Amino acid sequence: QVQLVESGGGLVQPGGSLRLSCAASGTFSSTLAMEWYRQTPGKERELVATLSTSDTPSYADSVKGRFAISTDQSRHTVFLQMNDLEPEDTAVYSCHVGYIIKGSISWRTTDAWGPGTQVTVSS
Repeated sequence: QVQLVESGGGLVQPGGSLRLSCAASGTFSSTLAMEWYRQTPGKERELVATLSTSDTPSYADSVKGRFAISTDQSRHTVFLQMNDLEPEDTAVYSCHVGYIIKGSISWRTTDAWGPGTQVTVSS
């Protein structure tokens, strides 16, 4: 079973920056798409950024040009660099990653969610 833990959230002033990390633990063969979502009370969860299996990034229009998703060489950790933060970016940010788990004679896909980290942008 794969587990994810986010870190890096906190309180920041408008215009500031934060870098979120999402680290995986457990046994898996390889990672698939890596995603960051955010959610505020009363609103639907929003897909913020995606890193495809070929490491091609894509972003929601609301964060394009300000956020950057990346991963380390092992693809065990996914990052979200958030610059020029706005009060509207305040939310709980969660990572979501797909995995391939290979057994001796078969393989399967699975996915994992992190518990979330609070980001608050306020003066």
